[in-house]
Amino acid sequence: MYKFFVQPQINEQDHSIYGYEALLRKRQKDTWTLPTNFSEISLDDQTKLIEQTAADLKTSLTNKVIAFNLNREQIDNPLTLGAIVALKKRLNPAALTIELTDAPTLDEVQRYSLLLHQYGMKLVLDDVGTGTNTYDNIKNLLPFVDQIKFAMQNLRMSGQANQIPELLAFWTNIARQYRLEMVLEGVEDHHDQLLADKYGIKIHQGYLYGKPEIPV
Repeated sequence: MYKFFVQPQINEQDHSIYGYEALLRKRQKDTWTLPTNFSEISLDDQTKLIEQTAADLKTSLTNKVIAFNLNREQIDNPLTLGAIVALKKRLNPAALTIELTDAPTLDEVQRYSLLLHQYGMKLVLDDVGTGTNTYDNIKNLLPFVDQIKFAMQNLRMSGQANQIPELLAFWTNIARQYRLEMVLEGVEDHHDQLLADKYGIKIHQGYLYGKPEIPV
């Protein structure tokens, strides 16, 4: 059994909910865990779960965004774009944002950008500055996306928390340069809020605002 848990994204400028990131979880015995392989459940089934999640959250009434992640395998799948467009039509007028967890090729991001923007969806590069999503790897993709996400928890888990202020300064400058929205992920306490405020980051996500939960 699968469900999408959701974690709120908060606009700290007016303390309102900007939207929700949908995070797939699998039921195993008495607990919900991260799937070891996201291809265990088809993209069509995932989009049906997103549709139900949007209905539970009443996003068509509240005009809040749902962010849906695509991994490398899904980006490669030629049927993915059609499934996403069909989902957006079913969700209308609710907003849908697509987060790419793995850096696409230039051809892929151009194709995704063109079609998603045609249907009123935003495109996001997730986890910038960590893993393979270094600036050198993604700089040519930036003109085609709308938002970048910086995940502080990735650096904390890898023992590189001391690099967060320097990297945050770099990526907020990149966001300004390319006129991109920026989401700061991994906000856990007031110190993180102050750090975000220092760099003018308005959209926050993290345990300070709520852990991923099943929408009710």
